[in-house]
Amino acid sequence: MHKDKHDGVTAAPAAKSPEATSLGAKSPERTTTVVSGAGGSGAMEQVPEVPDIHSAAAGGSSPAVRKASRGGVLAGVISAVLILSAGGGVVAAASLAPQSAGSRHLDTPLADVPAGRSLGVCPGPARLLEGSPVGTDPQFSPESATAKSAVSAAVISAAGGVLPGSRLAALDGTTAVEIAKSPGGSVPAAGATGLLAGIVSQRAVDAVSVLGADALGNREASAAAVMSYSATDGDLQGSAAAACQQPSNDLWLVGANTALGRTSVLSLINSSSTPATVSLELYGRKGQIHAPGSRGLLVAPGTTRSIVLAGLAPGEDQLSVHARSAGGPVAAVIQQSVLRGLTPGGVDFIAPGVAPASRQVMTGIDIQDAAAIKTATAKRGYADAGPALQITVPGQSDAVVEIRLFGRDGQKALPDGGVVTAKAGTVTEVPLGGVPAGHYTVSASSDVSFVAATRVTRGLADGKSSDLAWARSSTRLGSQHVVPVPQGGERILMFGALDNRATITYTAITADGQIRKAATADIAGGTTSSIKVPEKIDDSVVVAYLVSAAGDAAYGALLLEQDGREDVSTLAMAPGAAGQEKVAVTLGY
Repeated sequence: MHKDKHDGVTAAPAAKSPEATSLGAKSPERTTTVVSGAGGSGAMEQVPEVPDIHSAAAGGSSPAVRKASRGGVLAGVISAVLILSAGGGVVAAASLAPQSAGSRHLDTPLADVPAGRSLGVCPGPARLLEGSPVGTDPQFSPESATAKSAVSAAVISAAGGVLPGSRLAALDGTTAVEIAKSPGGSVPAAGATGLLAGIVSQRAVDAVSVLGADALGNREASAAAVMSYSATDGDLQGSAAAACQQPSNDLWLVGANTALGRTSVLSLINSSSTPATVSLELYGRKGQIHAPGSRGLLVAPGTTRSIVLAGLAPGEDQLSVHARSAGGPVAAVIQQSVLRGLTPGGVDFIAPGVAPASRQVMTGIDIQDAAAIKTATAKRGYADAGPALQITVPGQSDAVVEIRLFGRDGQKALPDGGVVTAKAGTVTEVPLGGVPAGHYTVSASSDVSFVAATRVTRGLADGKSSDLAWARSSTRLGSQHVVPVPQGGERILMFGALDNRATITYTAITADGQIRKAATADIAGGTTSSIKVPEKIDDSVVVAYLVSAAGDAAYGALLLEQDGREDVSTLAMAPGAAGQEKVAVTLGY
């Protein structure tokens, strides 16, 4: 574990624990107000054309008609003089006159949508495949004797300590832990400001679980959960963790590997009451992979469907998966494991990252000694034992990607200059070794949209077990992110600011449900700061954090490691709760 100092971090007074720097007792609620404006839009009016009087009388005419025509011309001249004398008034009158429906500009109406129920789907424990299955219904071996899997969760109350109705349940809906009963019509007292938390601490699980929390006061509940796994023996030795995710109809997962000794199992989880039909798009080192059996995968309500990716894309050492669901939304996770001969090379849960964009940011990156990484990755079968960034370009144009690494002391240059061309429709890997050991935030940007994730590795001794983790791309921090913290080992909050200074407010939540005193970290632009999580505050175990950010764009993650072991996991901070939303409504048929 690197003992990085909190360079550029200004913290509040320390709590009782010597490790609990800036973590004390109960904090006032902080809010951030974002003001947005929209410019007016001008509509170009259409003026009806005046019929051509000459063409209207183009046919033959009698003298009477010609006389009428001359009279009409005289009348037109007189009218023209009157029009010219009152020109301004005519224009003004035209603007006030009724217009045809086709010439009016109508704004798209917005409809209020009530806040929905907060839902987090947690993957099941890591399991070893039985035999060499290649289908979509694999069998799994029993877990090792030392394997442990647990879910930790936190649900934040409204002002006044009113908790939303919430529970942790099995995928079939059976309640495992009732966190809080529905408050019904209860409303906080006027002027109430206190917050409390409903806690699930290290609840042992052996299958998929779902955290649900009802909206309260027409605002989505602030809630989050994490599933953590660890084992000290067997082929799946190591640690893995995954944030419980909101189901979606469009998901990108980067970092799968189906080469020799690598196993990737994609789990599609449907926690809704609607069937889901999922189609997979696969991208490899040489381009998109069109695999039979990757389309129209039915996932029934309340079930999980597992797919061994080697059956769709064998021998791919760089593989990204785009999952799209028609019907019910799904959660998706890839259990990735490595076995080098008889030596375990790590286990992890690959979670979905940000959709294709021109910038992708990942933090929670721990890079080991550069010389040791170079020696280890030079050995046969160890090319993936070092840190690396993987980039997938789903479009038709190549992407010229600039990569920047921000450490404790600022930006560190990559040996190859940090600029790479990623071919359209392929996965490109960029090694991140060659920089000083430490904690980093990785920023990748281009003028072409792409997806990305960063591999983190621990353990470089020859013949010894090692571990790996994938840091997914994440969105910038806003207000009130709930960050559950699994128990045991070293837990480190990591924050990265890209261009300019950012201020992070982080507030510990303890097992007694108390929201402790807030602390702040002032982070210089282009740096990464690390804050060690204490085990306890005032004899109560720290189980979660509330995190908010102000200033320039900042990103956060939780890094998990173990003393005396090479275990590593990294978790990007989930988005904060959303309030009532407005959606555009299209009128027509």
